[in-house]
Amino acid sequence: MRKPALAIAAATMLAAPLAADNDVELSAEDLLAPYYAKLKQEIELPVAPAGVSLPHNHTITRLAFGSCNHQLRSQHMWGQIAATSPDIFLFIGDNNYGDQMWDGDAALTSLREAYGVMAETPELAAFRARVPMMITWDDHDYGFNDGGASFAYRGWSETIFETFWGSSDEVKSRPGIYESRMFGEEGKVTQIITLDTRFFRSDLDTMPYQNERPPLGPYQPSSDPEKTILGDAQWQWLEQELTKPADLRIVVSSIQVITDAHDYEAWENLPLEREKLYAMLAEREDSGLVLLSGDRHAGGIYTEAPEAAGEQLWELTSSSMNYSFSSTERNTAREPDTKRLTDFISEENFGLVEIDWEARTFTMSLRGSQGETRVARTVEW
Repeated sequence: MRKPALAIAAATMLAAPLAADNDVELSAEDLLAPYYAKLKQEIELPVAPAGVSLPHNHTITRLAFGSCNHQLRSQHMWGQIAATSPDIFLFIGDNNYGDQMWDGDAALTSLREAYGVMAETPELAAFRARVPMMITWDDHDYGFNDGGASFAYRGWSETIFETFWGSSDEVKSRPGIYESRMFGEEGKVTQIITLDTRFFRSDLDTMPYQNERPPLGPYQPSSDPEKTILGDAQWQWLEQELTKPADLRIVVSSIQVITDAHDYEAWENLPLEREKLYAMLAEREDSGLVLLSGDRHAGGIYTEAPEAAGEQLWELTSSSMNYSFSSTERNTAREPDTKRLTDFISEENFGLVEIDWEARTFTMSLRGSQGETRVARTVEW
């Protein structure tokens, strides 16, 4: 497909405003809007295999989640996850790697093609026919490595995501893909909150140039109060969601929350935003709480009792489903972390949260490619 000159010209733009003679500001997204309106009429966007839904009155006792699933690699983990019979599966980011062959085109052709591969993946189809899902994105299925709000094509990426996954009318009605759902009967209500850490996130500060690439990431923390991860509207929404009655809350962030042990993307990049998150969680309507994250191509169990939170926080990171880079031994040695209670599990894995409503406990675990338990911890709330 030939791309209009407008799209080609905009391909090098970020979403910074352009000042016109009459002081009216136009962003790259504004300029691209008519192009995308026409493109939607000319192409058919891929759609995920049909899925099943979870009734709102269903009490969740086993929740599975995973991240970092390359669409062109083995899809065997879907069968392993299904074998644990989860009530719901949370697909929490890097659900494909549609940015890897991207040539900068505004149509995001490589991203659409990645979703197209997923649409024809029999293992995913079989899984969705059996297990309900909630989905959020990370950078590679957002369309740009480490991308945030300055990604000029984020609106089109959102359209592709929402079309593929059949997002709710509520999600489609606003910028970003954050969502919250309640499940369970009285006294056993689980609230699942999936955050969008991409669409609104400010650019991150990078370290000064050096001959040797930083071994644990290129970013450095910024205390700029103008920088954000969630954006004003999502922060207001989250505050409202946390006032709703629930017995256990599952809060999903595609990037890690608690750790300070590396300089890749994480909430540590913007410490004021993390303090805000901790404070907001502390003010929530009384409930248990567990944080879930991905992104790192390794996983483990983390805990901390930050002053702003006023309680012990627990986080389970699971990554990757089929795209491991190293071994547990090497990664554990490479990234020591006083907040991580376990080895840094680097082979393929997915996460489970199993809830015992009578004992008021949840058990976090990482399962390997054969379904074996790699790490586990039980927490009372």
